[in-house]
Amino acid sequence: MDLGKKIRQLRFKAGLTQEQLAEKLGIGAQSVSKWENAVAMPDITTLPLLAETFGVSIDDLFDLTTEQRLNRIENRMDAEEELPADISREFESFLKTELNDAKHQKRATELLAYFYWHRMNAEAHKASRYAKEAITRAPGEKCCQWILGKTEHHAIWDWNAANHSKAVNFYRELVEANPDVALPYMYLLDNLIADRRADEAEHWLDLYCKLEKAHPVMKHVYRAYIALTRFDEPAADGIMEELLARQPENDDVLFETAQYYAAKADYRKAIDIYERAFAADTRRPRFQDALMGIADIYEIMGDYANAAKTCDRIIDLLENEWGLTEETDSSVTEAKREKARLLAMAQ
Repeated sequence: MDLGKKIRQLRFKAGLTQEQLAEKLGIGAQSVSKWENAVAMPDITTLPLLAETFGVSIDDLFDLTTEQRLNRIENRMDAEEELPADISREFESFLKTELNDAKHQKRATELLAYFYWHRMNAEAHKASRYAKEAITRAPGEKCCQWILGKTEHHAIWDWNAANHSKAVNFYRELVEANPDVALPYMYLLDNLIADRRADEAEHWLDLYCKLEKAHPVMKHVYRAYIALTRFDEPAADGIMEELLARQPENDDVLFETAQYYAAKADYRKAIDIYERAFAADTRRPRFQDALMGIADIYEIMGDYANAAKTCDRIIDLLENEWGLTEETDSSVTEAKREKARLLAMAQ
């Protein structure tokens, strides 16, 4: 059903004349007539009030399928950093309803997680801004530092607050329930290594390496990081350098080696290998991770001009390989914002 016919149907159901509907919307009756006769379409800004007048969601105006509505929700969260309150409520209600539909339950669950993260992230930006302002006003006092730490993932001195034991417990249980699935092992290893729990990490890595779908590169990378947790840097370096010597054109090997040296603060070497990883990647479109690593390192080194130039490369990648715009994906807006920030620091 087209939009004009849907508006007419909903208007009849609501017992409204064209004039009465127009009055509620603050427009002329002729506009409603044009909509219903497919001569014109409502302005996008009118849709929320139109939906509210009829007591339906905006999606209900268009008779979208469930799959189309799920796609619309995901695309809108990708494109906007913060959803309007009425749209947020509509999305939340719809996704919760779909949890009862076996066909769409998995995707609805994933999108609900994304939805709450999206909303949390938008609020975190605000919390961060005000926390910084409060700290700046009273730099010698403890006030909002803990909020800033949470919103921007700052380092935490207290071990009891900084350790990853909850994550370890979750992924260990997931591995034990799904011993033949490779991915949970990797998240378990990430968190064990972050907490320097080397013996446990080695145990789970041995089991991971026996899996048919274990990542061939990560088998060696995790060995190197476990060596680092044991403070055996020469052994760790040796594992990574041997891996790189055997597969010098493998973009996965190059990227993980760059990550390794970045984590060790060997920044010049990391930049060189990140560049090699990006050049070796034959996929199109390519991911921006290597470029993001380069930009971060340049900023750490105080080379803001080159960091900004790398943001230009990220923007070019997003626009010309991924086909994204500021209207379709907030990552383009974020990259341009980062470039402006870095250029200001370079002055």
